[in-house]
Amino acid sequence: MTPPPREQSLPDDARGLPLLRDLLACSVFALLTSLAAQASIPLPPDWVPMSLQTLAVLCAALCLGPRLGAVSMLLYLLLGVLGGAVFAQGSKGFAVLLGQTGGYLVGFVLCQPVVGMIARRRDGAARGWLAMIAAVLAGNAVVFGLGVPWLALTNGYGPGRALEGGFYPFIPGLIVKSIGAVAIGRLAAPLASRRPW
Repeated sequence: MTPPPREQSLPDDARGLPLLRDLLACSVFALLTSLAAQASIPLPPDWVPMSLQTLAVLCAALCLGPRLGAVSMLLYLLLGVLGGAVFAQGSKGFAVLLGQTGGYLVGFVLCQPVVGMIARRRDGAARGWLAMIAAVLAGNAVVFGLGVPWLALTNGYGPGRALEGGFYPFIPGLIVKSIGAVAIGRLAAPLASRRPW
């Protein structure tokens, strides 16, 4: 008479632990972006707020990869659209997406695959310093490449006037935040490399 088979423990995949882990990671970066948005200073001439958001946005892409980074930013936008005061200066609602800063917010989502695909290989491993720098520069290009024309469209500006209000004042902060994002991305590279995108 053969003994009954021993009960085997379920693998992590069967328990849904990776899914929960990923959802938690996306929620954390959505929260970090929300907090970073509150550290903002409106800059003349159009009083577009300069905040720490882009630092959190870039770190989401570098740490989570293209897909989960995009999910985290979509979650952030959803929180704001549904009434959470998570946008810069505590603003909220769908009207913010339609306003002069809406292009930057949409750029937060669309820059995720760009940054992630440059900074990481298909197996999830992080690339080197040069790739990380290129990824951050490309991510900023997407955010401002959408934000500045959106600002021009909503305010009826020409390209030069839109750059004066939506790009030039942000260059010093952009440099500092980009350096920070690259440093954080490199520190987080071993952890991020465990998860293929």
